[in-house]
Amino acid sequence: MLARRFPSPWLSPAMGGEGTMGGKGGGSPGRKMAAGATAAGRRGACFPALLVAASVVCLAQVSAVDVHTPAELSVENGTEAKLPCTFASSEVISSAASVTWSFQAEGSTTSVSFFYYSNGKAYPGKSTQFKDRSSWAGDLNKKDASINIANMQFQDNGTYICDVKNPPDIVVTPGEIKVRVVERGNLPLFTPTLVAGISIGGVLGLGLLIILIVCVVYRKKNSKKHYSG
Repeated sequence: MLARRFPSPWLSPAMGGEGTMGGKGGGSPGRKMAAGATAAGRRGACFPALLVAASVVCLAQVSAVDVHTPAELSVENGTEAKLPCTFASSEVISSAASVTWSFQAEGSTTSVSFFYYSNGKAYPGKSTQFKDRSSWAGDLNKKDASINIANMQFQDNGTYICDVKNPPDIVVTPGEIKVRVVERGNLPLFTPTLVAGISIGGVLGLGLLIILIVCVVYRKKNSKKHYSG
């Protein structure tokens, strides 16, 4: 009696079997490894893109405050000086908004905070040279962060720094004013910045005038040629 043969599960398709390692129900190990590597590569390529997107979202949530101050200011000795400072913010002015004024004396490399304003209250420094002389002169709702300093002295020569924060707008380039205290009656009529502006405006105006004259002469010449022709 002949023994009945059954197909072995380990036979390859080339040998006529339908085993698990080469049959219709499963792919080859090489193909599976290639597919896994491709998927991992795609995930790796997406990771930098996710980092960039997260960075953009973070930057969008933290924007900047633009602070504007005059570059220079001259005041007479013994008089009150107003230090102008305005700002622009994309956020609504809230109770968390604050203003800090600092002073850097001539020849010094460090600055000292002497005035702080927040939530409708002013906090003048008590251990600085501006004790009892500085006062609030601004209005945050109008985006004005100016202050007054009474009885200006020669020792007050230096750079005054205005720093404004309006969370979440906290990235700020502070405004700086170089203040020069002069004798009474010696206040210059024109500051160096104003003189420079007038000079630049004069040069631009002269250039426009020359261009206008050239255009008029050119048009006259063309009109004469057209008439004679």
